[in-house]
Amino acid sequence: MDEFKQNNPWFDEECLGFLDQRKRAKIQWIQDPSQNNVHNLNKVRREVSRHFRNKKKAYLRAKIEELETNNTIQNIRDLYRVISDFKKGYQPKCNIVKDEKSDLVADPHGIVARWRNYFSQLFNVHGVKDVGQVEIHTVEPLVPEPSASEVELAIDKLKSHKSPGIDQIQGELIKAGGRTIYLEIQKLIICIWKKEKLPEEWKETIIVPIHKKGDKTDCNNYRGISLLPNTKLYPPFCSQG
Repeated sequence: MDEFKQNNPWFDEECLGFLDQRKRAKIQWIQDPSQNNVHNLNKVRREVSRHFRNKKKAYLRAKIEELETNNTIQNIRDLYRVISDFKKGYQPKCNIVKDEKSDLVADPHGIVARWRNYFSQLFNVHGVKDVGQVEIHTVEPLVPEPSASEVELAIDKLKSHKSPGIDQIQGELIKAGGRTIYLEIQKLIICIWKKEKLPEEWKETIIVPIHKKGDKTDCNNYRGISLLPNTKLYPPFCSQG
């Protein structure tokens, strides 16, 4: 039942009631296969099919109207999002992966371990010889602490509609905080500036596997994108401390 609802965005509680009605009619026919129960089961089936067709038509009609509205008001982002959903259609999830020996892994803990090992090998380069480095001492100019106007300018440059990192803080949320948030962020930046050390949480990333093509159970057919905490506004200040 959950899979049916997941595969059809137009499926709602009313549709669930029709399915229950069809189920009861079928049970009644199994218990008593009389002619009346046969006619009743066929009647209920036709009503359920008719209701589902109407629901689907109404959903598609609403989506088309949404496309027309977004096109009229030049809302390009939502316009292409809806078009992309229609082009891709339903995309079933892949809840299994292959290990290094090409054996299927279905256990959740095993799947996480497999992804961890895959990305660890992908991002860590082994066998590279140490390259000798020459220390170069330079005199760094004395840079003043970041002002409130600098912090506000950095926050204004944050892009919208971006996935948040492990902190789950989106750029739109920081912007909506106004001057109160700006001043608190400035205090945090100055604190880090003086300590010359970034919080450990800012060094953590979330790696999201994105399928490229081919077998979805093969980790080699994925690329990873890293979601960082919302520290885009901090490095210009912190790196100079």
